[in-house]
Amino acid sequence: MRDQNLNQTTPAARTQGTATSADGTLLAFTRSGEGPPLILIDGALCDRRVGPSTPLAALLSQSHTVFTYDRRGRGESRDRPPYAVEREVEDLNAVLAKAGGSAYVWGISSGAALALEAAHRGAGITSLAMYEPPFVVDDTRAAISVDIASQLSDLVAADRRSDAVRLFLRVMGAPQLAIALMRLLPVWPKLTRVAHTLPYDMTIVGPYQRGTPLPASLWENVTIPTLVMVGGKSPAWLKHSARALADVLPNAAHLVVAGQTHNVKAKALAPALEDFFT
Repeated sequence: MRDQNLNQTTPAARTQGTATSADGTLLAFTRSGEGPPLILIDGALCDRRVGPSTPLAALLSQSHTVFTYDRRGRGESRDRPPYAVEREVEDLNAVLAKAGGSAYVWGISSGAALALEAAHRGAGITSLAMYEPPFVVDDTRAAISVDIASQLSDLVAADRRSDAVRLFLRVMGAPQLAIALMRLLPVWPKLTRVAHTLPYDMTIVGPYQRGTPLPASLWENVTIPTLVMVGGKSPAWLKHSARALADVLPNAAHLVVAGQTHNVKAKALAPALEDFFT
């Protein structure tokens, strides 16, 4: 039955909606499908138009009620400074309320770290799946500067959005040639449009990018079933991060998604998520 659902071509019904966060910020979301509620959270530079959640939702909505949303400052969602990680946790809680108060949650990259933080703070997450939260836990790559969020903020404040995106991509390991080619593509203006949210992502993940082991006791209250996923073709530092995170969480499994990188394909993820969320 699971394989039939994933191969089904009939699109699930989709509705648009808004949720209001605790500080009054309006968040835009899409709801699709029927079944147990599942919220998908994108990473940096993504929204419902540019990111992995929408194609993944198209597959998972055959068996779940799937919510995708634009994180604050992106897409059709509003923003309200000053930024704090707590505000994004409150945003997720607002979407959870629209899902009935509790839901399965999947997040990728900084979205995975955000979901973990929300679970730590007692959000109504019943099961959590994460794909490649970009932690740096050893010397397999250089630690990321403690002031990276401030550097990005300064570039955005100086209206150097393109430089901010380029710095972020370089810090996260994108090859210089790939960055140069991206600047020539239609996607680049879409990335620079949300450059002001890059400090948000780095504020979430920054404490865990110092090249030191993850604190064993930090997430000991996250006892919900958890799946930490990593691509089989991803760099060693992301593989080590995923393994380390699965080891310190109380109720976590570790899964390598064969043939995938950080830019993971929805069809590669969906079967594993169907199994985990069933």
